[in-house]
Amino acid sequence: MKTVIIGIAGGTGSGKSTFTNRLKEEFRDDVAVLYHDNYYRAQDDIPFEERKKMNYDHPDAFETELLLEQLKELREGRAVRCPVYDYALHTRSQDVIVVEPKKVILVEGILVLADARLRKLLDVKIYVEADADERILRRVIRDVKERGRDIEGVVEQYLTTVKPMHYLYVQPTRVLADVVINSGMNQVAFELVRNHIRRILEEPS
Repeated sequence: MKTVIIGIAGGTGSGKSTFTNRLKEEFRDDVAVLYHDNYYRAQDDIPFEERKKMNYDHPDAFETELLLEQLKELREGRAVRCPVYDYALHTRSQDVIVVEPKKVILVEGILVLADARLRKLLDVKIYVEADADERILRRVIRDVKERGRDIEGVVEQYLTTVKPMHYLYVQPTRVLADVVINSGMNQVAFELVRNHIRRILEEPS
């Protein structure tokens, strides 16, 4: 079975997760999804207060080596046990998600295009962008409502690590994308990618 891997990158709050989840809802179990965030390194040996202050927007915060290994396993037709990250505890949970090999695999995350080894595995590279003001507002709402953070902590993290890392490591990958989308709700872009995936799924194995 030929596997097509689609990378979906972009800054925090840009709409990349929205775009990815729309595709997942469209194709359900016909596609597999791996979230780069789940590959944040385990930090059980670091006190919680120190974990809260870590830089989670630097490439070194991710165990991308494991993601690469599991993508290769999926491409070879073998299921993988994907880690699950606990945002409230700032470390990996004890849970895993079993991901089965599929003809189309979506890989989503802010730094999906930043690692040359990962880019080499991607057949399609998508970058989702949005205005900086929109991105920070979306992040505040998400982190407070979904991840149990307080507003002061979200703002401090944004100013000290998220914003500078975006300009250092995320935004420069825009030029490496095959497709640049303004917003995860861009219907024209969604239909183009949806139709591309549909053609792949309809091809004989």
